[in-house]
Amino acid sequence: MSTSHRVVIAVFPGVDLLDVSGPAEVFSLANRVSGDRSAYRVRLAGPAAGEVRTSAGVRLLTDLTFAEVGRDVDTLLVPGAVDMTADGPVPRIDGDIVAWVRETAPHARRVASVCVGAHLLAAAGLLDGLTATTHWSTAARLAAAHPEVTVDADPIFVRADRGRVWTGAGISACLDLSLALVAEDHGEDTALAVARQLVMYLKRQGGQSQFSVPLSRPAASRRDIDELRLWIADHLDQDLSAPVLAARMCLSERHFARVFKQETGVSPAAYVESARVEAARRLLETTDDPLDRVASAAGLGSAETLHRVFRRQIATTPAAYRRRFRTTAA
Repeated sequence: MSTSHRVVIAVFPGVDLLDVSGPAEVFSLANRVSGDRSAYRVRLAGPAAGEVRTSAGVRLLTDLTFAEVGRDVDTLLVPGAVDMTADGPVPRIDGDIVAWVRETAPHARRVASVCVGAHLLAAAGLLDGLTATTHWSTAARLAAAHPEVTVDADPIFVRADRGRVWTGAGISACLDLSLALVAEDHGEDTALAVARQLVMYLKRQGGQSQFSVPLSRPAASRRDIDELRLWIADHLDQDLSAPVLAARMCLSERHFARVFKQETGVSPAAYVESARVEAARRLLETTDDPLDRVASAAGLGSAETLHRVFRRQIATTPAAYRRRFRTTAA
């Protein structure tokens, strides 16, 4: 690493702690694994000097005030804060913070929001005409308040405006977003090395859903069904037809289909197809493999089948999906 990146993270009363500490840890580890302690210089900026109490009650100490930030900003990172109401979480929109973000953003190489920080970027007019994401629980509120923004509640982060504006989902997705920024700056190998230090099972890419196929289904009351779901994820390129799965469970095909749907809410065929589409999405995001190879590795057989299921499940083509979500380092 030869370029030093000055990262300014906004902090203010009630800010979500992980939104701040997660990215800071990723950038610190990037310095450590690269051997360049100055690759990222992280500074916390607040409305005033001194302590800031986070939503967790833990207090942070600012490095500088908003007025002291100046124009030397590589990455401006804007986390969020929420107020819990009877109608659910409501993002906290402070006019002074919005004004500072609006004033500072033009001087930064890139701007990124974490979780409901997207609401602050939208209020500052930075998301107009762009696609953005945020925490799933406030996505509808963001879309209603800012119809000029295309809100996509599914991805864990979205890279827009040729990489100048990033928005991330909540809350642990701040790690995925930060790793993607590291990959853009210093390559996939460095980002993966940081992910290993964080003991993250997978460095998820932006197009991946906030809820993966296993997480989007409730935990089964039967342990054998949960074990089968894990086995399916590890054997997507094999025969996963209902007869094969039923035989693995030592059940009749009819009884297996009934039990599986009762436990997961979907048929075995629908579950397998969704898991294969998720695998194909990851390959499209992270590799240059031709579509027939992606289809084969994901267990979808052919490029024609890949096209068909993408059209049905996510209303786009594999090529269009790759163009939108493929990481720079890929």
